[in-house]
Amino acid sequence: MALRKGRQAPDFQLPSSKDRNFRLSETLAGRPCILYFYPKDFTPGCTQEACDFRDNFSFFRELDIDVVGISKDNVATHKKFIEANKLPFELLSDEKGQVSKKYEALVPLLGVNRRITYLLDKEHKIVASFENMFAAGKHIKNMVKAVKETIVEK
Repeated sequence: MALRKGRQAPDFQLPSSKDRNFRLSETLAGRPCILYFYPKDFTPGCTQEACDFRDNFSFFRELDIDVVGISKDNVATHKKFIEANKLPFELLSDEKGQVSKKYEALVPLLGVNRRITYLLDKEHKIVASFENMFAAGKHIKNMVKAVKETIVEK
């Protein structure tokens, strides 16, 4: 179950595909963003989801909304995934699943990430979320709708 709307998003620090330590409160200070958690690079559903975000990236950039993907894959695998799919956004490596757990994105017994997407406002409060493990294509549609209803209308 996703973290509730209106809640402050937990701060975290993770290694990034951009060869830096990404800290939400510093790297994206004062900026709205989409954090999407997904199970694994190079799997069909996760590739579809990443490419959907890639194909709609200009919509988010025009509104100064950053897109960040998070999985338990390591940085080297993320870099290959980015290159193979020409992704214009960074991916974060949560190998131990600690951040995924904070965001209710970790399946406890299986130790894999759920497919869950959060829209955070510029103060990093949760504005919207969408969770559906088997409908990767619906994540982008729900985020575009949420952005139009919350960020654009403000």
